[in-house]
Amino acid sequence: MFTISQTISSVQNQFALVPFITAGYPNLKVTKELLYLLDKSGANAIELGIPYSDALADGIMIQESSRIALEQKIHIDEVLNLVKQVSYDIVAPIIVFTYYNPILCRGLDIFIKELKDSGVKGLVIPDLPLEEADYLIYLCNQYSIELILFVSPTSSEKRISSIIAKAPGCIYLVSSCGVTGLRGSINVDIENIVNTIKKRTDKCIMLGFGISNSNQVSDLMNLNLNIDAIVMGSAFISKIRDCLLLNNYEQVGEFCKQIKMVMSHK
Repeated sequence: MFTISQTISSVQNQFALVPFITAGYPNLKVTKELLYLLDKSGANAIELGIPYSDALADGIMIQESSRIALEQKIHIDEVLNLVKQVSYDIVAPIIVFTYYNPILCRGLDIFIKELKDSGVKGLVIPDLPLEEADYLIYLCNQYSIELILFVSPTSSEKRISSIIAKAPGCIYLVSSCGVTGLRGSINVDIENIVNTIKKRTDKCIMLGFGISNSNQVSDLMNLNLNIDAIVMGSAFISKIRDCLLLNNYEQVGEFCKQIKMVMSHK
């Protein structure tokens, strides 16, 4: 079993928590501090976004964090070097979030080997066409990188079956249509989609996009959804932004602990 699936599966009686942060926001030094902080605050895995100028799946908040990182010349090399510095010192495995074009420009073989060498355990590519995924899946399997494929709320049952058949490990279920960002509510049909997936596979389901606060996490738990992990991105970016003036990011760790505490009541 891949590291990410194994880590999520090992969490007993609650959802696993996967915070998302943008590498280089507000700078690489703080990103390094946040990785250690989230790890000690209960994050089960950490999704680390490589800044990208055309981040079509990202909402305004994460796009802005990418813009700030890109202004500091934070690209693939800088991110992977940072991961190499911390990956063997923290318990939570790191999942890299990036788009397909930067990988193609770098070269699939080179990029996946670099992920392995840096200590990355998982990879998320929101715009990866399923029809082009086979070779990337092969490469990731060769280097023990868990490529996590997406299912959207609009995916047909036939499409879901195709995605499940190709997915090496975790399934990333998008909770609502559109881009990432803070939302007031979660798609009420999500339970039907979860059930459709679970009828076909026992692979872990990660639920993400638009899960904004502890109340929504609590609501999800009350639905008794058969999911295994929750990904929260914009909510953590928002907390980081709130800490900028103080230059003290302990509140981000406290928020992580708060979410984990809600999850402990499953």
